[in-house]
Amino acid sequence: MMTDVLLMLAVGVIAAFFWQLRQMAEQAKVFAEQECHKQNVQLLAFAQETAKPSLGGHSGICWKTKYLLEFSTDGINQYQASVWMHGKRITKIQWPIFPEPEWHQAPTAKGSIGGGCGGGGSSKGNCSSGSCR
Repeated sequence: MMTDVLLMLAVGVIAAFFWQLRQMAEQAKVFAEQECHKQNVQLLAFAQETAKPSLGGHSGICWKTKYLLEFSTDGINQYQASVWMHGKRITKIQWPIFPEPEWHQAPTAKGSIGGGCGGGGSSKGNCSSGSCR
């Protein structure tokens, strides 16, 4: 009887720790996606590298985890960054030195050259501003 209670309690504690690790992983992944968006890079992969039990979280016992994220600046080269968490708090992010992302979608000019009314190759007779001749 007592062993059944202890066994159920142990299973409950293990499930709670697993649940906490999953919550931390989701929070770290959202953070990594936001940071990759800020850096203008593409997130390729996200994985947990280490997890160690620790004391000092808001619940007393928590996890110290390190997550690894792979990203690309140009779709060809891959780089790795790391995110550290203690409990549900992100404590550190370490980015490698990487080149600026390529401008695959460079801004394009709109309008026409020479002060016309725009419209590219259209005729000059359809300008409604009255300043075209």
